[in-house]
This record gives sequence, structure tokens and C-alpha cells, in this order.
Amino acid sequence: MQVLLSRHGGTGSILRCVRRDGTETWQKRGKHGAFFATHDLTHFAVESILACRQGFFGLVESGWSIEDTTGKGSRGPLPAEAVWVEALVGFLGAERASSVLWTAEEFNDALGLQAPACRPLTDGQLAAMRKRRAELIKEWSLLPQDGVLALPFNLD
Repeated sequence: MQVLLSRHGGTGSILRCVRRDGTETWQKRGKHGAFFATHDLTHFAVESILACRQGFFGLVESGWSIEDTTGKGSRGPLPAEAVWVEALVGFLGAERASSVLWTAEEFNDALGLQAPACRPLTDGQLAAMRKRRAELIKEWSLLPQDGVLALPFNLD
């Protein structure tokens, strides 16, 4: 699947996902586009490093629309892995905002409270996710207005 994230209208962004079969789903984000771009890039880093097939991008790749990934759409509740990934992405965002790095043990404790079906993380996995997220955010920050960041999402 191709993940296309574009800058739009100052602080806005558009997320477009084009599946291998040519079908796609997309969402335009207005004034909160900068937040969602960073959030989406964190999802990309997490799901790529951990090979999450039922995280946000894995669900979209399997045919879910972006709107369905709220768990309130026609597909119903989210799979346990998607809930776990969303919690992990949220904690990574909080960590980034606070500039205080958590240990794997701290992540695992916090994730266990939010998404009990989670698998334990290692410090190496956290380091790899942080590194990949930083690379992606840097690419995004250098993107010109109306530019597109194209990322292949392939867990095969």
C-alpha cells in the first residue's frame, strides 16, 4: 500500500492510502493537520517496526476506510492490536511532547492499563520506533506546501 501524506492549506494535511488493488481511502485534516500528520507518521513507524497487521495502516490495507478505524463505523469495534497500537502511539506522542524518554518497562506498564492484550516491548524496539519516527517527521518538516510524502507500507 502507498501512504501519501500531503501538506495542504498552511497547517492542513491530507492522508491518502492507495491499496495494491487500486482502491483508496483518504481524509482531509484542516487546522489540526499538523498534529495528525505527526500522529500518522508515528503510526507508520510503530506499525512498520513491529509488523502490526491490525494497527491503523494494517486495517486500511486490508480494506477498512479511514473512518472505520474509529471503531464506530460499519466494521464495528477495533481489533485488540489496533487498540494497543493506538495507545502506544498516544504514549509516544506524550513522551515526545514532554521530552522525557520512557523505558520499555514504563511503556509496558502504561500499555497494560490501556490495552491489556498487548505484547511486551523491548528497549531496542522503542529505540527503532523513535528513530524511524524522527526520520519521518524530519522528512515531513522539509516538505514544501502542497508537497507529498510517499511511503510504502508493506509488511510482507
